[in-house]
Amino acid sequence: QVQLVESGGGLVQAGASLRLSCAASGGTFSRYVMAWFRQAPGKEREFVGAINKSGVRTYYTDSVKGRFTISRDNAKNTVYLQMNNLTPEDTAVYYCAGDPRSDDAVITVIDAYDYWGQGTQVTVSS
Repeated sequence: QVQLVESGGGLVQAGASLRLSCAASGGTFSRYVMAWFRQAPGKEREFVGAINKSGVRTYYTDSVKGRFTISRDNAKNTVYLQMNNLTPEDTAVYYCAGDPRSDDAVITVIDAYDYWGQGTQVTVSS
């Protein structure tokens, strides 16, 4: 069973960049499809982006395409979310998640993810 710990959140101004990290331990990281989700106050948790096990395929929700980039380093057991040109609408708690059961693909369905980090707050001021 893998444990996930996010870091890198913070308070930034609109237009700034942040890089979130999610460190995994306790499992074979390369066997997990990984994803980032976010949850804004009063809203449901939503998919942000996912990366397949080898890291060669990614997929993003439309609102972050061209601004956010997911990557992973299986040697370091870490997945990243590079966020550029942030807007106030990106304000949320960001969670990384791991899917140990799917094939080597990008998975957007929240129920596929068994393992979750505790979340890291990202606040973007206007």
